[in-house]
Amino acid sequence: MLQSLRTEVYEANLELVRRGLVIYTFGNASAIWREKGLIVIKPSGVAYEKMTPADMVVTDLQGKVVEGTLRPSSDMATHAALYRAFPEIGGVVHTHSRHATAWAQAVREIPCFGTTHADYFHGPVPVTSHLTREEIEEGYEANTGEAIIRTMSGLDPLACPAVLAAGHAPFCWGKTVTDAAHYAVVLEEVAAMAWQTVTINPAARALPDAQRDKHYFRKHGAKATYGQGDC
Repeated sequence: MLQSLRTEVYEANLELVRRGLVIYTFGNASAIWREKGLIVIKPSGVAYEKMTPADMVVTDLQGKVVEGTLRPSSDMATHAALYRAFPEIGGVVHTHSRHATAWAQAVREIPCFGTTHADYFHGPVPVTSHLTREEIEEGYEANTGEAIIRTMSGLDPLACPAVLAAGHAPFCWGKTVTDAAHYAVVLEEVAAMAWQTVTINPAARALPDAQRDKHYFRKHGAKATYGQGDC
């Protein structure tokens, strides 16, 4: 199981490169083995072209390394906080993709302007508040996770699988790390569409709730009709 999880995390990290969401050593992906309480995550500062599945670092739910010779991603504490808070999720991805990061830097949520957005996110993609000086100076990465958790209060993590960390960049998640990487790709696309939408029409309004719900629930939930199902 651990070996297959290492491979899945490795492939998810490479998918971020293939999709143009990360450059150099930006970004990271992780997955959790819930039964054992173990997290597998990209090592810190290692170039993607030099990584192997064996380089993925294994930690416990507090971020303490239990297997591997490399240091885990510098965002380890954020990933761990999200896993502890959201038992539904199995993978986390962090990128600095251009358009989603621009919205994070503007400290603006991404409105649900259209059906492409609604297919994946049931409402706007929220943005955190800026961290305080104290939160930045002590436990920055863990406090980033806590800011995301506060922002997600009252929301379903699987219906809103991304948050923009103010002044920083997006974090995405899903039932698996492969799903989380998929959401990161889609998030970047809808972030670009939203930017172009407000450029064309600064007064653009969010999609009506009925149309948003129609598109979201076609793909999600017990009554989903999209795709071929189990046939």
